Amino acid sequence: MSGLTRARKAAAVVAATAAAAATALISAPSAVAAPQPIVGGTTTTTSAYPFMMQITDASQDQFCGGTLVSPTKVVTAAHCMVGETTSSVRVVGGRTYLNGTNGTVARVSRIWIHPDYTRVTRGDDVAVLTLSTSMPYTPAPYVSSSDTSVYAAGTTTRVLGWGTTSSGGSSSNQLRTATVPTVSDASCRGSYGSRYVQSDMVCAGYSSGGVDTCQGDSGGPLLIGGRLAGITSWGDGCAAAGYPGVYTRLTTFSDAVTAQVRG
Repeated sequence: MSGLTRARKAAAVVAATAAAAATALISAPSAVAAPQPIVGGTTTTTSAYPFMMQITDASQDQFCGGTLVSPTKVVTAAHCMVGETTSSVRVVGGRTYLNGTNGTVARVSRIWIHPDYTRVTRGDDVAVLTLSTSMPYTPAPYVSSSDTSVYAAGTTTRVLGWGTTSSGGSSSNQLRTATVPTVSDASCRGSYGSRYVQSDMVCAGYSSGGVDTCQGDSGGPLLIGGRLAGITSWGDGCAAAGYPGVYTRLTTFSDAVTAQVRG
């Protein structure tokens, strides 16, 4: 099965890209009752996670997530931004519900996509948006290039998003969150083979599946210890047993992100 990204484009684009519009997978222990949608998880609010941003088209239809790391900088996935322009994208903060009208809407003045990005299964899936106006919300701290130990297998991570609650299913109107453990590099390579680029990616999920990110969650945060440590990138299906979600390993790109944040 080919790797599927976890972006959700506007309706006009969905027909052409639905097969490529999946987000990372996370699964629940078999002993736990059937999980609720991110896939598996609970509802939450942007008050609890003020750095959680919606990335939308000009009509404010959300297709990816992002993380505010400074008042004017948002980290997201490169694959979310391919083909986009500063005029076609908006960033919405402080809006828990997709159908809400509250919060702050910012235009984008610059889109930086990692120059080596070609597709999600090659890595380099990171982008930084510069906002035209500041967001009045608390940014998230993010890992430094030396924080590589945070990805030790079994570490609890938190994911967030408005993505679908099953593969190919309906999106969640309210922001959702779930926790999933990191997966060892060897295990992730066993699932994805050569498509898993250890230097650029990290996997998170339960071996039994059931909890995961999915379509529409792309670009959103993978949090470890309250810090942004990964970016929702791709996976085979959503919450499938044996196929954990794949996230951008942010320590590898932290210096590049910092250069954009300070630029």
